[in-house]
Amino acid sequence: MFIGHFAPALAAAAISPRAPKLGTLFVAAQLVDWAFFTLAIIGIEKMRLVPGITVMVPFDLYHMPYTHSLLGTAVAAIIFGLIVLSWLRDGAAAILAGMVVISHWLLDFLVHRPDLTLAGSPPKLGLGLWNYPWLEIPLELGITLLAFYWYMRRTRGPVGPALILLVLLLVMQAVNWFGPAPQVAGLALYLSAMAAFAVATIFARWVGTTRWHKRSRG
Repeated sequence: MFIGHFAPALAAAAISPRAPKLGTLFVAAQLVDWAFFTLAIIGIEKMRLVPGITVMVPFDLYHMPYTHSLLGTAVAAIIFGLIVLSWLRDGAAAILAGMVVISHWLLDFLVHRPDLTLAGSPPKLGLGLWNYPWLEIPLELGITLLAFYWYMRRTRGPVGPALILLVLLLVMQAVNWFGPAPQVAGLALYLSAMAAFAVATIFARWVGTTRWHKRSRG
């Protein structure tokens, strides 16, 4: 799951005018992976490439007890929610931000092979939709496009920036699915993933400055 993780961010921005800005919600959506790649760089969490381990993705995410446990994700959600609360002084915004963080584990549970945990130790969980492209591809595209449509219906502002964001996400996803597979798990892979998250977040922040929820006052 890549751009599908941004669907809850778009949905949260559509739900309420009290939601944090879209850029903040994009950070929340990928906070777990930001943390994973940071810990992978310093060797605390680990992955390797095993061609064929799933049909769509060659990642063996064999050691990620902190970022990709449900408990670890919940802790990250609470911390991020508290940061949003202290920043915006709005409990609803904090709750929405925390829910977007939690959504990451739930969406990963659908697509990952069993490599997720509840609290860092076995049993390992995952429904493995990466082995069923005919299910995973329409699922990821579907939730992203539906969330984008809902966001556009519930907000007002110029259409151009939002469409540019959507095209960017779709191009990134196409590269992720159909581009050349990485050859080794290492610093270059980790930094390129984080760069993709950063680019998407920068564009989402831009879109968030151009659109307002229809129920906003003023």
